[in-house]
Amino acid sequence: MRFIRSAALVAAVALGTVACSGGSDGAGGGDAAAHDATGPITVWLSNNEQEVGWGQDVVDAWNADHPDEQVTAQEIPAGASSEEAITAAITAGTAPCLVYNISSAAVPGWVRQGGLVDLASFPDGADYLADRGGDGVDVYQTDGGSYQLPWKSNPVMVMYNKALFAQAGLDPDDPGMETYDAFLDGARAIVDSGAAPSAIWPSPTNDFYQPWFDFYPLYLAETDGTLLVEDGKATFDDEAGHAVADFWATVYSEGLAPKEESTDDAMATGQTAMQLAGPWAIASYGDTIDVGFMPVPTSDGRADVTTFADSKNVSMFTACENQGTAWEFLKFSTNEENDGGLLEATGQMPLRQDLAGTYPDYFAANPAYEVFADQAGRTGDVPSIPNSIEAWQAFREAYSSAVIFGGTSVDDFLSTAADKVDALVGG
Repeated sequence: MRFIRSAALVAAVALGTVACSGGSDGAGGGDAAAHDATGPITVWLSNNEQEVGWGQDVVDAWNADHPDEQVTAQEIPAGASSEEAITAAITAGTAPCLVYNISSAAVPGWVRQGGLVDLASFPDGADYLADRGGDGVDVYQTDGGSYQLPWKSNPVMVMYNKALFAQAGLDPDDPGMETYDAFLDGARAIVDSGAAPSAIWPSPTNDFYQPWFDFYPLYLAETDGTLLVEDGKATFDDEAGHAVADFWATVYSEGLAPKEESTDDAMATGQTAMQLAGPWAIASYGDTIDVGFMPVPTSDGRADVTTFADSKNVSMFTACENQGTAWEFLKFSTNEENDGGLLEATGQMPLRQDLAGTYPDYFAANPAYEVFADQAGRTGDVPSIPNSIEAWQAFREAYSSAVIFGGTSVDDFLSTAADKVDALVGG
């Protein structure tokens, strides 16, 4: 559920911004003839075993009823990253019709490359996106177009080891760590008691996507959903950004989180008591650790906090000749029944309205996931901006220097990063 290394993706997206796509009809992707064309199509799935199984079941069900519009499912080709493989396929004109593993951060580059179809250009496209996803689909637009269907999310929350919390004298069923001050007090108790060598262990590496699992969820929570960039300008050089950065700087300066990357699963080995994680963690640790989940903290401990969605979405590619079939299959694969199958197979949250009310039987049978169904209704995602990867990389480098390693002040970090992000987004 995590991103690939940044160097490969930066290179892939950089390539995408300058390359010309074979067979592309431009960024708008509104070719009426292609929209009407039907016939066989190919789709790509992630290499996640559960998702591949779900995808093949959906393909089999479709193919049984559509002998003239057969769908072939393949895993995304192996490479340095799925994004790199997709970018290369756009350039060569060999992209599949649909890919079910799209990161919002890569979409702006592919739109500029002319590789994606605007789903709202189908007659019922905008209505389908809105009916399924609600008002939240607007954040996934690029240059006013809908080049991705918001598909599934892994809302980021604080996962904790209940046994280690109990050893530290914290209530494992109600830790009471909603505010920054209370969270820090609990983290100190974990380390001081010897329950674990560290309280929490976000990855301190310099990968562009790491802010999505430390700074950004807390910033979204502190601001009730303000994105890192809005209206073409960085938002985080403000009181909320300062509060979040100060919180993490305290965590690192007091030794509550390590400044080096873990060489193994620090949660599984008891080297840390907490991680920021999504619903995927329930199955990962369910047989070995009794884990609990709580919302990310805020300065005032408010209720109903917003967090990072960590979504993966679906895009259609302009190289697709039979876009009419691709659109109908996309709707079929994301209807209520097949979204329910995805939930059953993976535990990941379909990005659709009233998740808990739509699948009450699933959540009754799997109560551990209820907290994520509730959280899924309050998320923010990566803003769709020019030079997205480069902007996140500039932010991460400034953050690492100041917050993790204390090389510069928080004030300098915020102002420097905001200036760099503004320049990149404006460029």
